[in-house]
Amino acid sequence: MRQAGLFGLSDHMKRLSADGDPLEVLARIVDFEAFRPTLVSALGYSDGTKGGRPPYDPVVMLKVLVLAAQNNVADGRMEWLIRDRLSWLRFLGFDLGAATPDANTIRMFRERLTAVGALDTLFADFDRQLKARGYLPMGGQIVDATLVAAPKQRNTEAEKAAVKAGRSAAEIWPDEPARARQKDVDARWTLKFAKARPTADGKPQPDIAIPSFGYKSSIAICRTFGFIRKGKVTDGARYDGRMLRDVVTSDNTASDVWADTAYRSQSNERWLKAQGRVSRIHRRKPKGRPMPAHVRRGNATKSRVRARVEHVFAHQKAVMGLFIRTIGIERAKAKITLANLAFNIHRLIFHERRAAMG
Repeated sequence: MRQAGLFGLSDHMKRLSADGDPLEVLARIVDFEAFRPTLVSALGYSDGTKGGRPPYDPVVMLKVLVLAAQNNVADGRMEWLIRDRLSWLRFLGFDLGAATPDANTIRMFRERLTAVGALDTLFADFDRQLKARGYLPMGGQIVDATLVAAPKQRNTEAEKAAVKAGRSAAEIWPDEPARARQKDVDARWTLKFAKARPTADGKPQPDIAIPSFGYKSSIAICRTFGFIRKGKVTDGARYDGRMLRDVVTSDNTASDVWADTAYRSQSNERWLKAQGRVSRIHRRKPKGRPMPAHVRRGNATKSRVRARVEHVFAHQKAVMGLFIRTIGIERAKAKITLANLAFNIHRLIFHERRAAMG
């Protein structure tokens, strides 16, 4: 293979820019330097007087985490892709042939941020950026949850009972430390229900129950702009309705709150009213009776609004490939919080491009 010269590399990068390098758009639209105060405060890096290898710039490392979240890339693969992709090198500010973060450095950086709770602060920092640019929480908020899959655990009945009882992996497998390190005792099984298609003669069929294992991501998005304004991560078995109070925000300029029937309860209705919010939550079908026509029409109207939150989950799972590869709920929270941040960045680019075209 003929060695590329300096001018050949420069021309190649110019062609990447001419073709519309999305990372150049990302670097232009998102102010990553605004995250530096939070990163510096959270990481507590030394001033270098004690010697040792200096750490990579924290803003650059945050960019690495955003790239990994956007592409659902494991740390080992991320190490290789940073060296392989010229557009990624340029976005991160590394010279060709210079040292780049390895898998362990990326993992330790993310875990250090996780340990001090800085990822939630970074998410809030970006939300303030959005508000400063005019993207205020408006039009009411839409609440929903989705199950984020994790690798299934193969346990005996006794081990399953111990997991449900809240025992740690070290307690369940005291004589097998290597096995215990690979066991996720925080994720849970749950059932996802899907509507079955009616038969050819129109006869309805029972709903399909699909067992799923992993964690649950609950979010609230603003209706006007579609940004995730708040999120919460729990085990997969947590009931959706219990999460309403954890994700509904108080700063939306409109009072309406949309959600599906899982969130409708007398307790939630009273709480929303006390918060000055108007419930637009779907109503349930009366037991043993047909759904009243006016309730069916009302639910259909609400569904047209509520469907927007499904687009968020579809993007995270289909485009970003969101999946939990790590062990434990704290790492799952970090993974999903970064995915929510990456989605909001994607959404900001969408709005900025549309504004430029209009």
